[in-house]
Amino acid sequence: MKQRSAVRWIIIGLISVATIVNYIDRNALAVMWPEIAGQIGATKEDYALLVTVFMLFYAAGQFGFGRLFDIIGVRLGFTLSIAAWSVSIALHAVASSILSFGVFRAMLGISEAGAWPGAVKAIAEWFPSRERAFAQGIFNAGASLGSVVSAPLIALLFLSLGWKSTFVVIGALGFVWLLPWLVIYRSGPDRHPWVSEAERVLILDAPEDAGDAVQPVYAPGVRGLMSHRQSWGIVLARFFLDPIWWLFLAWLPIYLAETFGFDIKQIGLFAWVPYVGAMFGSLFGGWLSGRLIARGWSVERARKWSITVGGAIMAPGLLGAVLAVQPVFAVLTIAAVLFGFQVAIGNIQTLPSDVFHGRSVGSLAGIGGMAAVAGTLVTTWLVPVMTKQSFAPIFILVAVLVPLSLIAIWWIAGPIRKLDGPPAGK
Repeated sequence: MKQRSAVRWIIIGLISVATIVNYIDRNALAVMWPEIAGQIGATKEDYALLVTVFMLFYAAGQFGFGRLFDIIGVRLGFTLSIAAWSVSIALHAVASSILSFGVFRAMLGISEAGAWPGAVKAIAEWFPSRERAFAQGIFNAGASLGSVVSAPLIALLFLSLGWKSTFVVIGALGFVWLLPWLVIYRSGPDRHPWVSEAERVLILDAPEDAGDAVQPVYAPGVRGLMSHRQSWGIVLARFFLDPIWWLFLAWLPIYLAETFGFDIKQIGLFAWVPYVGAMFGSLFGGWLSGRLIARGWSVERARKWSITVGGAIMAPGLLGAVLAVQPVFAVLTIAAVLFGFQVAIGNIQTLPSDVFHGRSVGSLAGIGGMAAVAGTLVTTWLVPVMTKQSFAPIFILVAVLVPLSLIAIWWIAGPIRKLDGPPAGK
């Protein structure tokens, strides 16, 4: 029996660690905002403006890096992205006004965006279809784990060093990550010197005697991508669903401060709990669809039903959060919401690699990321308006988005299968 290497799992492990760093960096401002706002005289509307700036440039980065990863590849793409976002978060230390914070949030947004289309493309290149959702789950678990550790870590650093030095310290983390990345990620699986022939065959879904023949594949540009109903279903699902994640990512510390009177230390003690649920949801969602495929389900059926399971957990969880009057019940209910979210989103993020070949996967993932940002911007500006008395109205609103995302997946996307040409009549 041929020995099979496991380089693909090392690669996704490294990308998952990068995502942990990503979320530590982006969450730092939210955790320390009560203190920073007091020092610079900022309001909740100012914070919403900073979130908007971040998201607008994050949207541009999703599309830009999606195309860039398709051109320069995963190794260099991740190197550029994480180096840029590490510099950007460190520069927050010299910000002293909403304007300067806005400039650095813009830099952070456009550079951090590279992680998501880059991960989707790496997974498409390194994993066979039956393993992709679980690999996506590992990547998404990194985002959740980053959110778990960020609140207590940032609170600890803040109490020890102050907010300016905290930004510098977390900025250094990305450069530490680059060292093993450049050593380990030498090339794709077809040429990587550490990949055994058995693993190469598994990754490429190729028979042992496939030889070196290269078959032409369908790899449309942006216009060609969006001529398919599958692309529209994926993009709309991201538009409706992602605002749920970003609502809690951007506003959870402020929700805890305003609803329960928490200070930064108390936020650090409570704000990580919901992301434990998200982490387990990431792994469960990937495992579930992979298990269903292994039992003989089609990729389409496994993905769609896994997404539906996530939605069935999210919607009632959001309505339950409306009734929360104790902080423990609130964070546990939100943990259930984020568990369901990650079950669904991990499978949605896998769909670009299920319907297109590698050279178009990053582009569609980037377009989906832009749609996610567009939906998030709507809720971002509704939060200050709808939360003057409580956060209940915004929780009810985003609960309505769950069935809309399921409609996009089940009816708009149509059949989930590998596409080998433009739609009939095009």
